[in-house]
Amino acid sequence: MRRLLYLLPFLLFLGVGIAFYLGFERDPRDIPSALIDKPAPTFDLPAIPGQMVQGQPAQGQPGGGGLSSARLAGDVTLVNVFASWCIPCKAEHPVITRLSREQGVTVYGINYKDKPEDALTWLSRNGNPYAAIGADQDGRVSIDWGVYGVPESYLIDRKGRIRFKHVGPLTPQVVEEQILPMVKHLRQG
Repeated sequence: MRRLLYLLPFLLFLGVGIAFYLGFERDPRDIPSALIDKPAPTFDLPAIPGQMVQGQPAQGQPGGGGLSSARLAGDVTLVNVFASWCIPCKAEHPVITRLSREQGVTVYGINYKDKPEDALTWLSRNGNPYAAIGADQDGRVSIDWGVYGVPESYLIDRKGRIRFKHVGPLTPQVVEEQILPMVKHLRQG
């Protein structure tokens, strides 16, 4: 009996060690989303204050005025949550630009907790591949989407349902192996 008492702390330590080891094997990008196959959250975000669309202020302009859930239905689209202060967002920006301009995927942006002047400078410097951008300055809409941190991207089907979520920066490999095949499939079916 006394040996079991000495063995108990060792077994407890071993169990905790195994739990940590198994936890570190998981890829943090494989975070499940409860919103997959559900409608995108209802939202209406204003444009980034001062944003110009085709040389005009965004409010009241086609393609301007921010972003709402109503714009997501009708075609397969990608919603990308980004911020000017986000280092990985800058790394993924050329991938988002190619996806939008060369591969014909409509990409909408949600600018997360950003200062308007910083977001505008960032878009001016790096280019604006987004069909429309909503300014989520307090982060509440992003919370409704289940955003853990930026960047995150969501593939939306024609009915406005979330079909895929990617946590972290998009890479050419993710686009080629996951997003483009899913876009093709969703557009066909």
